[in-house]
This record gives sequence, C-alpha cells and structure tokens, in this order.
Amino acid sequence: MDEDLEAGFQEKPVHNDHVDCSDDDLSFRVVEPVNLSVHSLTVDINISPAGIAALSSALKRRKDAAVTTHTRILDNVTAEMPSGSLTAILGGSGSGKTTMLHALSHRISGGRLQISGVVRYNGTGRTSGIRSAYVMQNDVLIPTLTVRETLRYAAELRLPPPATPEERRRVVEDVILELGLKECANTRVGNNIHKGCSGGEKRRTSLGVQMLANPSVLFLDEVTTGLDAASAFQLIKTLKLLANKGRTIIVTIHQPRSEIWGLFDHLVLLSGGATVYSGLAKDCLPYFASLGYALPAFVNPAEFLVDLAAHDIRSPELEHESSARVQLLKQAWSSSSHDIRASWVTQEKTGVQPTSIDDHAGRGSSYLGRQISVLTARTFKITYRDPMGMAGSLIEALSMAIITGWIFYNLDGSLSGIRSRQGALYTAAALQGYLILLFEIYRLTIDIELFDREYAEGVISAPAFLISRRFARVFMEDLPVPLLYSIIFYFMVGFDPRASQFFVFFAVNLLMHYIAVSLAMLCVSVSRELSVATLIANMAYTLQSLGCGYFVQSNQIPVWMRWLKWTAYVFYGFGAMAANEFVGHTSNPAGRIYDCPNTGGLATAACEEYTGAYQMRSLGFPDNWITRPILVLFAFAIAFYIGAAFVLRYKTVGIQISRAQKTGIDTSLGKEAMIAVLPDNKRTVKITLHDYSLDIQKRVHWPTKVETTSILKPVNTVFEPGVLNIIMGPSGAGKTSLLNVMADRLRDSVSTTYKRNGNMMFNNAIPSADVVRSICSYVCQDDDALLPCLTVRENLQFAAALRLPTHYSKIQKRQQAESVLLKMGLRDCADNLVGNDLIKGISGGEKRRVTIAIQILTDPQVLIMDEPTSGLDAFTASSIMEVLKGLAAEGRTLILTIHQARSDLFQHFGNILLLARGGYPVFTGKGSNMLPHFAALGHHCPTNTNPADFALDLITVNLQRADKEAASREK
Repeated sequence: MDEDLEAGFQEKPVHNDHVDCSDDDLSFRVVEPVNLSVHSLTVDINISPAGIAALSSALKRRKDAAVTTHTRILDNVTAEMPSGSLTAILGGSGSGKTTMLHALSHRISGGRLQISGVVRYNGTGRTSGIRSAYVMQNDVLIPTLTVRETLRYAAELRLPPPATPEERRRVVEDVILELGLKECANTRVGNNIHKGCSGGEKRRTSLGVQMLANPSVLFLDEVTTGLDAASAFQLIKTLKLLANKGRTIIVTIHQPRSEIWGLFDHLVLLSGGATVYSGLAKDCLPYFASLGYALPAFVNPAEFLVDLAAHDIRSPELEHESSARVQLLKQAWSSSSHDIRASWVTQEKTGVQPTSIDDHAGRGSSYLGRQISVLTARTFKITYRDPMGMAGSLIEALSMAIITGWIFYNLDGSLSGIRSRQGALYTAAALQGYLILLFEIYRLTIDIELFDREYAEGVISAPAFLISRRFARVFMEDLPVPLLYSIIFYFMVGFDPRASQFFVFFAVNLLMHYIAVSLAMLCVSVSRELSVATLIANMAYTLQSLGCGYFVQSNQIPVWMRWLKWTAYVFYGFGAMAANEFVGHTSNPAGRIYDCPNTGGLATAACEEYTGAYQMRSLGFPDNWITRPILVLFAFAIAFYIGAAFVLRYKTVGIQISRAQKTGIDTSLGKEAMIAVLPDNKRTVKITLHDYSLDIQKRVHWPTKVETTSILKPVNTVFEPGVLNIIMGPSGAGKTSLLNVMADRLRDSVSTTYKRNGNMMFNNAIPSADVVRSICSYVCQDDDALLPCLTVRENLQFAAALRLPTHYSKIQKRQQAESVLLKMGLRDCADNLVGNDLIKGISGGEKRRVTIAIQILTDPQVLIMDEPTSGLDAFTASSIMEVLKGLAAEGRTLILTIHQARSDLFQHFGNILLLARGGYPVFTGKGSNMLPHFAALGHHCPTNTNPADFALDLITVNLQRADKEAASREK
C-alpha cells in the first residue's frame, strides 16, 4: 500500500492548460495503464414499425412506405483516450454523449441496434487484467445504509484479500475525505420517502463506490449533475488526481465551470451524434478560432463550445442559423487531416483486431464464501433497519392467521366440518404462500437494481446474492412468519393437537414459504418490471390452484391434462397437510375417525365417509403421502432457486435503445406563435419568510429518546413575483428542504416529526395548506414521475388532459401541450419514448425539460423548482432560464435552487438567498447587491470569475484537510 493520504489537495492557481495535483495521494494500488482508442464508431437504430404497427403498415401499403427506417445516434466518431488522461465528452442534450459512453463500456444492446466501428484497449485483443468501472447517471444506493457503511461494504466486495481490513478501512476513509463526505459519513443515504443525504452527497457516494474498485478505466455519466459548483470542482480535481496516477478517465459533463475546463486533457465535442472536435483540450480553442469562432473575453470555454455545437430550435431564424453553423463545423472536422486517423490506418494495416472491455476480467471480485458473508451482513442490516418491511411480513402472518382462523374456528367432526377442514388446509397451503409471493416480488423489484449493477461490475455472483438473501432473513422472517401463522391458525381451527402433527404442519408451511420466495426470485429474474413479474406469478398460481386437487379431484382431471398435478407444488403441500390431518400418526388403517352420527360406528357403510382414509381417497391423493411430498417440496424450493440463479447468470440486463414512435407528422410546425396571453389583472403572489426555520425530530430509541436536528436556521427573505428568486448553497445547505416545507410536501411519520418555526406569508397573509397546494406547483429534482413507455408528446398531452380545467376543449388542451413542448425545446424528441433505466429513451436533460413542461401546463401562480438546470447542458440551461424569465415576466413567482449557474445567467437573478452548509443564511436580497455585500466584508470577486461560483466557493467548507476545514469554517 502507498503511504497515508496527504490530506487533500494543495490550493494552487488554476490555469487553462495545466493543473498540478502531484502533491496529493490516495491509498490505492498502482493500476495497469490502459490506452483506449475508438475509430468510426457508429450507432444506428431501426425505427420501422414493429408488431401490430408493422402489420398495419404492410396492409395499408402507404405511398410513403419507403421512408428511412434507421436513425443515426452516433456518426463516425473517432477519438483517442490515452492512459493518464482525463477525457471530457461535451455536447448538448441528445447529442449522443451517454450513448457513446454506453457503447465504449459495452452497456448498450438491442435487436434494433446496429453498432459499427472498432474500439481498442492497449492496441491488442488481450483484455485480461483490465479493470473498468462505470458511474451511472442515476444513483443506485441502499437508502437505509449510511455513507460510510455503503463504502465499507463496497470495499469488502471490491478489495478482497490480499488487501487487509486495515487497508480497506484506510481507503474508505480516504475516499470520504477526498469526496467531501466527512459531515454526512454517518448519515443514511435516504430516498424520496425518508430524507437522508442531499442529491450531491448521493452523487459523490456513487463515485466513491466505483473508486474503491481501483479501476484502470473509469466511465462517468454526468458525474457533476446535482453538485454545486464548488463540490463539482473538487470532484473533477479528484478525478484529475486519479488520472495522473495512470488511469483512463472518461466523463460526460454538462455545465463545467471555467476552472474545470483547465483540468481536461482530451475533449470530444458532439453535435447530433457527429464529431465536431476530438483531440487535445488545449488545441480545441485555437482550432475553432481558425474557423472564425474565437472565444470571447470572460466567457467559459465549455459554455462557448456547447453553444457553438447546439441546434437552437426556439425560432425558425435561430434554427436555420444554428443548423448552418453546425453543418459547417461537421464538414470542417471531417475534411481535416489528423494524426489520430493516420494512426488508425497504420494499425489496421498491421492486422490489429478490435477488442472490447471484458466486464468481468480482472475485477477484484471475492470468492463465493466471502461474497456470501459480506452480502449476508449487509442484507441483515438492511432488513432490521427497515422495521416496516420486516413488520409487514409478521403483521401479514398474524392478521392472516387470525382472520382465517376465525373463519374456520373450532371445526367439529361432522361432514360439513370435514369439508371445512379441507378448505382450511387449502388456505394454509396456498393462500398464505401466495401473499408472501406477491410481497417478495415487490421487494425484489426494488432490491434487484443494486444486484444488476454489482453483478455487471463483476463484484458479486448470482448464487451469492440468492444464498445471502435467505441467510440474512432466516431468523427475522423465514422462520418467524410461518411459525407465527402455524401456531395461531392450527390451534384456532382445531386440528389434531398432538405435537408431532403440528410440527409436520409447520414444516410444510415453512417449505411453502421458501417456495414462495424462490418463485418470486425466479419471476423477477425473468422480468424486472413489477407488472410483468406479478403477471408471471399469478399465472403460475392459477396453474397451482387448478392442479392442486381441491377444486377438481386430481383423478377427475382429463387424462391429457392430468400430468399438471405433478407440476403443481400446491398439490404436494395440500396433500401433505391433508395426509397429516386425516391419516397421519395413527396405526388405524381408516385413519382419523370423526363424529359419525350413525350407530354401529365403522361397521356401517354410512360412517365410512367420516374416516380420514375415505377423505384422502376422495381427494385423489396416494397412500403414505407425507414424507414424499415434503421431499418434493424441498426439491421445488431448490429448483426455483437454481432456475433463478441460471436466469440471473445468463439473461443479460443491459441498456437498450427505445424506438422512436414516428407518426410522419410534426404537429409543432407553425405553432411558434401559440403563447397564451394572460389577463392584465392577474393576481400576483409575494412570499415573505419571517424567522422561518425547520428542525427534524427523529425518535431513535422508540418511544423515549428523541434527537433534534436543525436543518434550516431562521431565514428572513422575500420572494417577489416577476423576477427569478434564486436559492444557492453547497450540498447539505438545506435548499431542497426549504422548498419542500414551503410547498407543504413534508409529512410527519411515527418516527419523524418536522417542526416548523416562524411564519410564511402569501401577500402578508398566512396561507392554509389547501391554498398552498392550489396555487403552487413543484418540480422535483428527479424525473421519476414520467411514464417511460409514452413519448414526450404523449406525456404532455395526457398531463394536459388531466391537469387543465374542464372548460378547456380537447383541441385547446392539445394546443397548450404543443405550445409548451415548443417553448421547452422538445420538438426534436417529441415522438421519442421517454425510457427508463433499462430502456434508453430521451437524454437526461430532455427528461428534465419534460418534467418542467408538465408543471408549466397548469399555469401556476407560484412555481417552485428544485434544480431545474441540473442534468442540462450549458446551452439548454440558458434556454430554460430564458423560458423561466418569460414565465416570471407573466406575473408568476418563481423560486428555484441552482447548483451550477453559467456565467451569463447571474445578471438575470432577481432575489438571491445564499445558504451555507447547515442551513445558515449568509446573504439575502437583490442579486445586484450580493457582490458589493461581500466586497464590503473584504471578499472581492475577480472580474474573470463567475459570480455564482465565487459565492459558492466563499461559503463552502473544505472537508478534505483539517487546516483548510478550520479556515473555511472561520471564514
């Protein structure tokens, strides 16, 4: 191992051509250098109709059937990414950045895709020993673990022996310091329901997980999205340090600040999937200057390049001008001669074959026993920290036992009682397991996402995941749930009270429980979608019911379908329970004798049907039907788990490209003038916060100990209509919490109470919760509310149909949707599917714009937006801010948080609320008064620095070094 971390980065002046990070060190082992080269990478997607649409098109024989059936996402991209370099892929939303990153890392698949070109690593086909890691655009983390625990478990999996526990601990602590996670290290990650880390802290935690693998090649998709400008700069400096240690780091990035530009070694600039520039970052600006596009003074180079390569479709004139410029840049690059092209020709003549990253080669994966040990410990902690999930299983067993036990309470020995006993046995064998099956499918569709990520990274195996899941829950769920159900139900019904028969009943219930969870695993392994997985499970359960022998006597099933009973595990479970009740544990050949009302007992034929043996024959079960069914049930549980492991091992879950739904008609054309004219007497809303603060009270050790955490210190500010009201601050400053409490989105729970202090007034009056919800619209930071299987236009049209008043006609609602679609710059992707994590649809920036557009549809008086520019390129962020300015000019009150504001946006800020970490207000007032305020305190903003970046740097606490932390806190 290297020496201990020299705590953080030395503060050095940043230049555009070089940044020295040589004084820093991380406790990572030396990696093998990897030179990555890509030549003529092209990705096409087939957009021709499929399925019913294809049949309909063929039957109609339309005249335009010969239209182009392929769309090019990447067009002949060539780049060189040597070891020890930090390469940035720039471009507007939808330019192909993420697709290029997926193609380079082999995370893209689909039968409708055509991928051509060659990718080489170290110029040969040998990929053994190459480690790669991929930081996804979306954070896949466990919400109930703290940041430190997340990194420690990741280190246990990614740094197996010979790394020692002390070395793993050192690396985790180093990563926490380097990524500025010190203050949230013991905070749970959280999710949309339970508040935890901020979006920026989650982003840095995701990066930390991948850094622990110590990869030679590191891919990062929009790694600075959700980070404030200061945190983004520190993060890219860390990546630059890792690159200086010999790693090949490739990032897509949307809005890098000027200082970040100086950290890039290589640059790939894309526009519409085609290359506009690919080469050294320091040669980029001179190249464009030679084409007549010189960088203006005091302009961020990255923003300048993204604007230069962007298609501006806000008006026909701008669209024509930008299209002509982009086409000229593409032609200039394709016709120029570069050394990289000559080197590829030389390599091709020497017969070097293309290769790709081996997703599992050289990974630091642990052996099976270690994986099971680590995953079991992690799952155990996740389970007991989710009391509602664990309690859900126990409550289900308790309530199901009491309800069904009450229905079948204390059955007698009459014929009706015997028939009811059969119903009670079927309920125990089938219905209880069915509820467990559905509940486990729901939990697995959530948990499987983390498995897919870790399995794709080669750090865990399918058997380890499956085995550890059961080991961790054997004493918390797998044994208590069937035992609790059996004890209550068995004795309430009045089955044979002998212990031997009860334990057989319990054993069958236990096996049915394991079969349910293993079948759930098999269903989810086939499909990650909850709807599809539950459909498969319900179809399987229907077959179980038909063949179990309860509804239809098994020997009465038609002979050509009689084999079905042998494939139904409920047939064995129901049969074993019936045999245990009717003929088990007795030497009497007639089995158990019930209450025959006729005199003479078994000597009379009328009493035969009161015997257990008769009931077994009537149900069609074989003789001696206890031991064999139990063995078969055990085999079913093992078979389902083996099947799930097989499917998880060989069924690839990759990112696919969704097909654009081309209608042949662009309904946006000619609609540019469709902007609603607002009445002059529209009422405006002025929001005033007076000593407004927020505390969270969490009940740690219920019901006694309560911990109170201050999220937001008292704030006094005014948010005015007609201007952009901006809330800025580093990650963890309480920006999103302030928006949530203002929009009345925080709800108390049993363990968490939100305590609001001070007053929030609308036009000098305290509003009710109903008023707040009626006039405020909230745009979340995440885009989870979009329907992935609908196109952009369809999402907007359905949202308009649901949200707009009933007096709007159908045509007016569609016109409003089209107007907003054009206003938000969504015309080019209007007929593309939105997509999700498994199906690649529109880009992340485009999803953000769709989310904003849906809220704009309702014409709200107050629009509260959490990071509206997060995930957007610099040009799109600028265009959206123009749209927001227009919305504010119409009389609305717009309140938004911003992490990374481009330099030319600051002049448009109306009121600014600046929060420091911990929720402390640092400045509130007019945006034009912020710099003079800090200048009066002795902090002058340089003329070539983005004022927003300057303010964030001024109030950000540097957590990477103890001395810098103390100095920044004092400041």
